Amino acid sequence: MIKAGIVGGAGYTAGELIRLLINHPEAEIAFIHSSSNAGNRVADIHSGLYGECDLIFTDKLPFEEIDVLFFCTAHGDSKKFLDTHKVPESLKIIDLSMDFRLKSEDNKFLYGLPELNRRAICKSQFIANPGCFATCIELGLLPLAKHLMLNEDIIVNAITGSTGAGVHPKPTTHFSWRDNNMSIYKPFSHQHIPEIKQSLQQLQNSFNVEIDFIPYRGDFPRGIFATIVVKTKVDIEEIKRIYDEYYDKDSFVFIVEKSIDLKEVVNTNKCLIHLEKHGDKLLIVSCIDNLLKGASGQAVHNMNLMFNLEETVGLRLKPSAF
Repeated sequence: MIKAGIVGGAGYTAGELIRLLINHPEAEIAFIHSSSNAGNRVADIHSGLYGECDLIFTDKLPFEEIDVLFFCTAHGDSKKFLDTHKVPESLKIIDLSMDFRLKSEDNKFLYGLPELNRRAICKSQFIANPGCFATCIELGLLPLAKHLMLNEDIIVNAITGSTGAGVHPKPTTHFSWRDNNMSIYKPFSHQHIPEIKQSLQQLQNSFNVEIDFIPYRGDFPRGIFATIVVKTKVDIEEIKRIYDEYYDKDSFVFIVEKSIDLKEVVNTNKCLIHLEKHGDKLLIVSCIDNLLKGASGQAVHNMNLMFNLEETVGLRLKPSAF
């Protein structure tokens, strides 16, 4: 059994990660670290786990008991933790924050998008889990980048559920504000844009266009629904062939002929993609669950690859279609 530890256990992504790991046939949780909740029952914080989990939050860090450490910490805290704690050299780490997603000379972490870096993930010790918006948008664009087809500015509109803002209440996550409401935030400046560009440049060295990304807050708890517009003269049948070929060996990305909707991916680790051609404009519709394929499900996918398991183990989840 893979022994896992979790640092930062009280947030939404931690709750989903715990749910996945306690039902994973090849893994078990050794500890869940949370200074603010030490001594409390995990199910009292993540109440969906009543009857399934009798673990207690701890402020101890028994690294010698685990094979893999997950960080479900706030952005900036993973790096601080590793700078101030002595972690065993052999310990595998999967970081769900954005601290290590961008390449640099002193960054040992590999960007953990399996549909881009599967082989490298299998051999890696340190994984930076991608952002939720980044995952959804990158999966919509990677096949085009591989064929050097991203040569004009890309238009992206994407709406996310309230869980994407984290567990701590804010004015824009308050139910009375969010219900029956919609708004944009961080237009053209969202923090996931640099990692999206980095991934596209990995496949298309010449990529140097703008990603005009407008994120929306949705009045639903979970999921991301993105529409992407790219200019191309290539006909739709060839484009579909390119996408089918790119994702042929991937277990969680599906190219769908009919129009897709968000509920088809909520509570799953899937990404659904729908393609339409309108003149010289290609419309790409991509949707995921922000807490699973966009966070904890992808982290478990990465764990499976790192430990030589079949990649779908523990991730065959039923969508909440209605």
